[in-house]
Amino acid sequence: MTPTTMTPTTAAPANSRYLEAPPSWRAFVRARESSLIGLAAVVGAIGGLAVAAMSGAVMLLHAALFGLPLGDRVSEQATLNPVLAVVVPALGGLVLGVALLLLPRWRPPREVDPIEANALHGGRMSFRGSVIVALQTIWSSGVGASVGLEAGYTQLASGLAASIGRGFHLRRADQRIMVGCGAAAAIAGAFGAPLAGAFYAFELVIGGYTPASLTPVGVAAVTGYVVSRMFMSFSIGVVAGPIAEVTSQDLVIAAGLGVAAAMFGIGIMRSVAFCEWLLARRWIWPPLRPVLGGLVVGLLALASPQVMSSGHGALHLTGLGQMTLAGAGVVFALKTLASIASLGSGFRGGLFFASLLLGALGGRLFAAGLGAVWPGAPLDPNAYSIIGMGALSASIIGGPLTMTFIALETTGDLWLATAVLVAVIISTQLTREIFGYSFATWRFHLRGETIRSAADIGWIRDLTVARMMRRDVATVDSAMTIEEFRGRFPLGSKTQIVAEDEDGRYRGIVFVAEAHAADYTHVRRISEIMRYQDTTLLPSMNVQEAVAAFDRAEAEALAVIDAPEHRKVIGLLTETHTLRRYSEESEKRRREVLGET
Repeated sequence: MTPTTMTPTTAAPANSRYLEAPPSWRAFVRARESSLIGLAAVVGAIGGLAVAAMSGAVMLLHAALFGLPLGDRVSEQATLNPVLAVVVPALGGLVLGVALLLLPRWRPPREVDPIEANALHGGRMSFRGSVIVALQTIWSSGVGASVGLEAGYTQLASGLAASIGRGFHLRRADQRIMVGCGAAAAIAGAFGAPLAGAFYAFELVIGGYTPASLTPVGVAAVTGYVVSRMFMSFSIGVVAGPIAEVTSQDLVIAAGLGVAAAMFGIGIMRSVAFCEWLLARRWIWPPLRPVLGGLVVGLLALASPQVMSSGHGALHLTGLGQMTLAGAGVVFALKTLASIASLGSGFRGGLFFASLLLGALGGRLFAAGLGAVWPGAPLDPNAYSIIGMGALSASIIGGPLTMTFIALETTGDLWLATAVLVAVIISTQLTREIFGYSFATWRFHLRGETIRSAADIGWIRDLTVARMMRRDVATVDSAMTIEEFRGRFPLGSKTQIVAEDEDGRYRGIVFVAEAHAADYTHVRRISEIMRYQDTTLLPSMNVQEAVAAFDRAEAEALAVIDAPEHRKVIGLLTETHTLRRYSEESEKRRREVLGET
């Protein structure tokens, strides 16, 4: 068999475009776990700085474009200049659309986000692409589009972390942890919640918790939180007033709220995809699509400025508590439409912040509606705003523990966090059962990818048929007589022979033992005993696809052809070798994840 080659993440090519650490530094980091923790602290500091810088840039844009005092958020304004509210998002969309048209000459064909990087590419991300995504997100939120900054936060911090990891030639598992460290630092700094940041990395970016990743990710999250607080003092924005004691009754109601949140979350995710499809089908020139989205957001902002930007300024429970139910319902509906229009038309950003605001509003409306049906029920709107916030975010973003820890770190109320946990478990499970995706993985699905989490499956795609097959294949003419075949290939000489036609095209596989079998004395030509004539492998197939092909054909060996139209035999692969290589690589990844040598 052809020996396997080293995976791309174990060594950088000689002409690498990344800055490389000196060899002695690289050796020091690779040899000691504590050195990886030191790198995680550096990544955490960078993540905290990235959050502070991006937030500051958005505030500057709000001040410059909407005429606000520096430090004010557009979504916390009671009113806006109506001309600016409509014109700024529309013209901002035009600028973004033209930029998207011109950028392909400077950016990678497609930017890889942290989840996709860890799932498919061993933690490799484009530094330039990450910076471009961050700038697009800053501009989108700065001109008032209803998108969250969290996508830009995590993209920039994780992209920088990935570049550092490649500079130190980290192993594949360590490189993936570095990407998770960047995301953890960004979320911890953005929400003022180190635990939530760490579990965001575990659940969404690394794909699981392991002892090897605990310390680096935890250190990065805490460092990102501390550094971001040195430059700014904003947190998630939830200012919870007194919250009533959570009882067993509230746990049951929280489960019902989780069901409602799952249904609504699925609806939002499908609506964004429908908006994208609709604009594409109407043949609207791509640079003009963000203009249309910005115009929709601007018109909605005339009724409620809370729909603009990420909604960070609007997310204050004291403000929500003072809002009438009718007002809360209006903001809920308009923010939903604004988020769908913004993301569906091409603005860059995420749904994290929007889902928090919508969840908080929806939780309050849910409690009010239940209170109308059940008069006298002690339903605290503040508590159900927190529960709804966690439940809807868990449906859209994923990460039930992440959302639970956000609630816990925001309120410090353990029993309320328990109610949130009940709601997010129900919401997450229903979303998985009915829909099967989070917002990020749904967009992968629309693009044709099959990943549903950040669990590392990139090695499966790297382990292709071309890497596993043997190339020294014995071939014969399919018109050969059985007597000639037996004389050329006596028992024990070969196991299987590939038969080709006169043009060198694949026809089937002949097993030597069968050709010599006593009950095949009536056979005159090998074409009568050829097997798997319609089943072959392609060199680009991964190991899972190859195993599935063996199962379907009930085959012990299959020929590898160059292409279906040519059917030229380029190799042979056995089921035994495929399963052995699959098992070896699976065990290798398992040991890497657990930090075993």
